[in-house]
Amino acid sequence: MSNTLFDLKGKTALITGGNGGIGLGIAEGFAESGANLAIAARNTEKTQEVVTKFNGKNTPTIGIEVDVSDLASVENMVADTLKAYGSIDILVNNAGIGIRNLPQEYDIEDWNKVIDINLTGAFLSSKAVYPSMKKQGAGKIINIGSMTSIFGLDWAVAYASSKGGIVQLTKTLAVSWAKDGIQANTILPGWIHTDLTQGIKDNYKNRYDHILSRIPENRWGEPADLSGTAIFLASDASNYVTGVSIPVDGGYTSF
Repeated sequence: MSNTLFDLKGKTALITGGNGGIGLGIAEGFAESGANLAIAARNTEKTQEVVTKFNGKNTPTIGIEVDVSDLASVENMVADTLKAYGSIDILVNNAGIGIRNLPQEYDIEDWNKVIDINLTGAFLSSKAVYPSMKKQGAGKIINIGSMTSIFGLDWAVAYASSKGGIVQLTKTLAVSWAKDGIQANTILPGWIHTDLTQGIKDNYKNRYDHILSRIPENRWGEPADLSGTAIFLASDASNYVTGVSIPVDGGYTSF
């Protein structure tokens, strides 16, 4: 077996929401595997800090301001990445938000915002990179779903719905674009320590402890725990893997 099977050297990875949390954890794994990085997010100051860090470690990295729910912004993101590197070999659709409330109390404005960013944003970004991936005859699309892609969550109706949609979007892209050499897969993170989940630990200790008691690995995950699966799905090691959803949850969804 080739020792370059998981090598990403010379590959360009575009990561939305890549300036923190799971996106940053995946970016760090890609950097260690040799990829060039395009970090796309809304917070330009936070993005620039990440860009400076990676460039200081001799990982070619650019930062791009993007609103993934806006078509023009997404198209500019892709154009800027292609201008900088000449190709986009890997797209990680990680940008996402969560607005917590019970279904009967959910505002339609909040619903639309979550769906637009989490689901429509992944579709727009995938569609935007398709022409260049098709032209080069290869590409990897990695969508970040959730364990709520599998089961419901009482106070996350829009988030869970968007992440369920991510799984079906992935399957459709996989079927549609396999002939073009493009693989599309989903990672389903479990309970991971990020800014999105920090409020549970800080404000709902009983819920936090209950979740912990159900995780066979007996710990919440860290963003770095997603990087190995992402490297596999981004590399030649997964060239015959498409349309699948892989839980990375410490065993939480196993029972």
